[in-house]
Amino acid sequence: MYFAPAMQRNSFIFASLLWLVAFTATAQKQMFNDAFTDSLTSAQTRKELNNLSADDYLKQTLSKGNQSINYRLLLPAKNRSQKKYPLVVTFHNSTRIGTDNEKQLEPLARIWLRPDIRRRYQAFVIAPQFQTRSSNYYPDSVRNCLISKPSDDVHLLLDLISEVKNKYPQIDTNRIYLVGYSMGASTAQNLMNMAPETFAAMVSIAAVPDFVNINAISQKPIWLIHGRQDYDNPYEGSEHLYRALKGNRNLLFTTYNKLDHNLITIPLLLTPQIPAWLFSQHQ
Repeated sequence: MYFAPAMQRNSFIFASLLWLVAFTATAQKQMFNDAFTDSLTSAQTRKELNNLSADDYLKQTLSKGNQSINYRLLLPAKNRSQKKYPLVVTFHNSTRIGTDNEKQLEPLARIWLRPDIRRRYQAFVIAPQFQTRSSNYYPDSVRNCLISKPSDDVHLLLDLISEVKNKYPQIDTNRIYLVGYSMGASTAQNLMNMAPETFAAMVSIAAVPDFVNINAISQKPIWLIHGRQDYDNPYEGSEHLYRALKGNRNLLFTTYNKLDHNLITIPLLLTPQIPAWLFSQHQ
């Protein structure tokens, strides 16, 4: 079945309001969604985001010792010195690895360029680009699933975040958020496990999980999103993490029953679901 982007957007906005009410009213929550997105809708959604000018994303580089990382930095649309704004760190998937400081602006980074989002959800946004894989996957014989471990460059992200915080005192240090898809979602989990005290919340889409510091993130606001038809980063990994975080009142796990790895982000890109959920979280 084909849904035009406008119709799809309205239905997902309504659905997002329902789950936001449900999530705030209950403890740990798992939700199932039967939405299906075809290839045409996917292409149109990506095109709409790719047509947005990315000129406002400033090109930057952080160097430390013999390491460096390119990143793009988006400032709030109305950056007022007397106001505090959240900081969003958004991580790309493995197809965007490189050094051009361009390719990492995948759809999850571009949602912050949408005029309605920039107006309503003003934030600083960092989009780093990794030169090699930021997370690598290994079998876990105990849980019988894959687990992710960060590359050395991920540790550089903590220095990057500190540098940006120091340069822009308008950043609200109680509202620093992590967002990622695929390898980027695994990296978001790696970073949350490495420095849970730094981050207020995380949106993890189709990740390979990280269990290394599970007790420290046991009460963190976390939104896990995964497609049941995902065989690239298997859905079972998020199920294992959901069970490991049992008792986390701030955990939401959304399963898209009919979506695979490549289509999982599409229902989220033209609605305010991700910004709305993130902005409701703080330390």
